[in-house]
Amino acid sequence: MSRINGADVGFEHELWKAADVLRGNMDASEYKHVVLGLIFLKYISDAFEQRYQELVAEGKGYEEDRDEYTYLNIFFVPEEARWSRIAENAHTPEIGVIIDKAMQAIERENPRLRGILPKNYARPELDKRRLGDIVDIFTNVSMKEHGDTKDILGRTYEYMLSKFAEQEGRNAGEFYTPVCVVKTLVEILEPYKGRVYDPCCGSGGMFVQSSRFVQSHQGNLQDISIYGQEANPTTWKMCQMNLAIRGVEANLGTGPADTFFEDLHPTLKADYILANPPFNMSGWGADRLQEDQRWVYGIPPAGNANFAWLQHMIYHLSARGKLGMVLANGSLSSQTAGEGEIRRRIIEADLVDCIVAMPPQLFYSTQIPVSLWFINKRKKQPGKTLFIDARKMGKMVTRSLRELTDDEIKELADTHKAFEAGTLEEVKGFCAVATIEDIAEHDYILTPGRYVGIEETEEDDEPFEEKMARLTAELDDLFAESSRLEREIRHRLGAIGYEF
Repeated sequence: MSRINGADVGFEHELWKAADVLRGNMDASEYKHVVLGLIFLKYISDAFEQRYQELVAEGKGYEEDRDEYTYLNIFFVPEEARWSRIAENAHTPEIGVIIDKAMQAIERENPRLRGILPKNYARPELDKRRLGDIVDIFTNVSMKEHGDTKDILGRTYEYMLSKFAEQEGRNAGEFYTPVCVVKTLVEILEPYKGRVYDPCCGSGGMFVQSSRFVQSHQGNLQDISIYGQEANPTTWKMCQMNLAIRGVEANLGTGPADTFFEDLHPTLKADYILANPPFNMSGWGADRLQEDQRWVYGIPPAGNANFAWLQHMIYHLSARGKLGMVLANGSLSSQTAGEGEIRRRIIEADLVDCIVAMPPQLFYSTQIPVSLWFINKRKKQPGKTLFIDARKMGKMVTRSLRELTDDEIKELADTHKAFEAGTLEEVKGFCAVATIEDIAEHDYILTPGRYVGIEETEEDDEPFEEKMARLTAELDDLFAESSRLEREIRHRLGAIGYEF
């Protein structure tokens, strides 16, 4: 049985349960920053402490030398901000003020973090007793039992993000893309080396999974350069912390900014672009961007930014660049407001490498069905597009949420590899290859179901008369059982005085 690929390895789940009990009446969106800020503070303090003890052991008196930390990409933590002091004061009335001052001190010592860390733990509405209890949770956990401290805190941060996304529901879309969706994009694109870009990066999940991919394939993180942009100020800060906790360097600009109106990387030509832009976004400012140079394939409609996002990303691809993005299924077939014409031009430019129809219920924030678009400036199969229908994949992990397993993600990636190698065997109902001419015959509609056909089923050789006799006998038995259960329920309710 292949495992579900979320961040939960048991330990994080126990931490979440303990911390969530302490939330009280605080909204998940607010409590999120309390917990994530403390995880970050614990992480940088632990990393500092480990290096501090190494320097003490060397006996040269360099343990308070800031340069001894920064050259190893370890944040320098001044004495008043170290976790030991936070823990000592966890159950004092001043704990909120102490944490705020710790965050301020860390920002002073580390320019990369300036203006990023949360500094509102002293606010009156934050229960200080509960805050002290949360500090205790992170103080008392024995990291050595579960692995490397840095790795554990990174996984805990990721798991907490997913749980807060679950609790926030529709409001989670702007900061969280499910791990299985991100992993699918990464495993198909394979960002080994070059410039990686996400113009709507949320909390940085695309970057985290890209760096994991490089490491898991024995690559060097120094071989990739990360560029991103995020419009929401709070989410931009969250992304900075998420990357810092994993030691991932990224250029996210000097602050949050609207990608359409303030492109922070105007000259960037990326080798890989991964993105999950807001679905079907209206009111994005089309009227003020009619002559924009990014609209090579047509002016996107004002009522839907899907093809604005897609063209923005194509514009930022290098001559050999590859793009993987999530789009609502309407983008596959819409003919309104010029979308069909834009899609036709992109197809005729031979940019569409692969389309994957994803299963429902993958997102906390929406039930809108989605597909993955893969664009390639240098396709290995020119003139051809791979279509995959993955709508039947995934396992339900809660009553309302589905996840792709690691084995399923590998199957999708292997299918794409076989397509690129020219060795793919088409499977009815799952995958097929179409030429640009084939797609033109379908009015340039990219819905995978049009191309993969209907899944073949095993031939049923049971004679019709025999089958009907068997099924009606089974149905008769079910009706009899239903009547028996109804009589039993009426009898039991009557016994306690409820007749109906």
